[in-house]
Amino acid sequence: MTTRLTVPAPPEPVPVFDVGIDDKVRVSSAVGLGIQNILGMAGLLIFPALIGTAFKLSAADTAYLYGVTFMTSGLVVVLQSVLLLRLPIVQGPYAGSLAALLAVGHGRGGLGAAFGSMVVAGLIWCVLAIPLRRFGPITYLAKFVRDPIIAGVLVLILATQLTSTALPNWLGTPASPGFPWVNLLAGGVAAALVIALTLLPKGTLLRRGAVLVAVVAGTVVYAFLSPTSFGAVGENLGVTVPRIFPFGFAVRGDLVLIFFITLLPAIAESIATYDIVADWGGQELSGYRVSQGVFGEVLGSTVGAVFGGLSTLAYPDNIGLLRVTKVGSRYVTLATGVILLVLGGLGPFDRLLQAVPLPVLAAAGTVLFGVLFASAIDVLSGVHWSRDNLMLAGFPFITAIGGLFVPAATLKAMPTVVQLVLAQPLILGTVLLVVLKLAFGLRRS
Repeated sequence: MTTRLTVPAPPEPVPVFDVGIDDKVRVSSAVGLGIQNILGMAGLLIFPALIGTAFKLSAADTAYLYGVTFMTSGLVVVLQSVLLLRLPIVQGPYAGSLAALLAVGHGRGGLGAAFGSMVVAGLIWCVLAIPLRRFGPITYLAKFVRDPIIAGVLVLILATQLTSTALPNWLGTPASPGFPWVNLLAGGVAAALVIALTLLPKGTLLRRGAVLVAVVAGTVVYAFLSPTSFGAVGENLGVTVPRIFPFGFAVRGDLVLIFFITLLPAIAESIATYDIVADWGGQELSGYRVSQGVFGEVLGSTVGAVFGGLSTLAYPDNIGLLRVTKVGSRYVTLATGVILLVLGGLGPFDRLLQAVPLPVLAAAGTVLFGVLFASAIDVLSGVHWSRDNLMLAGFPFITAIGGLFVPAATLKAMPTVVQLVLAQPLILGTVLLVVLKLAFGLRRS
């Protein structure tokens, strides 16, 4: 008698989203979740102020930077949600472009040459990213990035890099009003609420709005314990009108090269993010669709630079938010884009968002960064860890993160391009991943 062994079928993958990518939601829910998305975009709320401080811009010019940065992000988010990529990807100002701008904007030509060169670099990427159904540079890059090791390590580097903006901003500095106990308490309330509310049963309204509720509660606690001024909200009631090259215009070849290189890791990280989110939503992601997404990203970045805004990339904070809320509807990101466009033109709303204490945002972001980090580990869990793969993942990660600890004096002794590569883990990690991946591929061929 022959005994037949029955091999159990592998378990079906558990869907990540309770609300699918193409599912529509009520307008009220979309608006609430859209505002929550914006509160998770720390760079959107911080980067314009950093530029204003670094270049000693007037309050009016800094307010203009906020407005155009909001509008640039909103434009790209709308394009991605319903016209091009059609995924729930929120895009915001890119730290690499900020670093490049701060590094070169004080040199010959000033901000005019920096933004002008950024536009030219963006136009070159627009040509490379033109969506082609058969073949194109972005289609090839997408195949490269879709290797789970490449995608996982890129997101792992990004999540680890974000730790520098998490606990440090939560604690604050001795010069900040709430340091240390008010910052810790208000931020602790926000972080605890994010964790607690996301553990509520599926479909619960508070679970979907966990970060928004947490940020509001943390802000109330902070305002109760430390002097907080919301008086400026009613000032500057005008509308922000974008101006072409508000800081002047010039182009320098070396700066074009710097901004072109700076955009590469942003594009690679965005492609990796597209793939992860599409997988969470059970959707196929063709090379043509990826090209559409990248084209929308670099087009929006180029248009933004014309008006004095920063380049954009898929925002890691909001990817973590998708995993926490389990709402994957791209119509929520459409609402986010529309809200960003509106807020970018209205001074009082910009000032209201600026009034949210940074420690509260950082504490809520810490939870999201942790989820993003764990999601990268989840992507890497399916990798066969051969000797080559261990080397491919380990060396770029350790070296890239090590760049955060290079002394400032050492960086200043390097050429500008080298400074940017070493100081930005995502740039350094991308370069090393590309070089090692190609080297290992050539060895096998």
